[in-house]
Amino acid sequence: MEITVTLDVMLARRKMRSKELAAIVGITEQNISLLKSGKVKGIRFETLAKICAALDCQPGDILEARPTS
Repeated sequence: MEITVTLDVMLARRKMRSKELAAIVGITEQNISLLKSGKVKGIRFETLAKICAALDCQPGDILEARPTS
């Protein structure tokens, strides 16, 4: 099973840009970009909570478990 990040979908639904989310959460745009692309190995719960608060969503709305083939 692998975890994929669907942050880009939630950003589009909320009509928010990565730059705006980065400013609200207090991380760099580059880190948001890395999250969106799935190139990170982990995320702090504190950061995840801030992202969810900014996007008014639950962690399951931006993280998805998919079976590996």
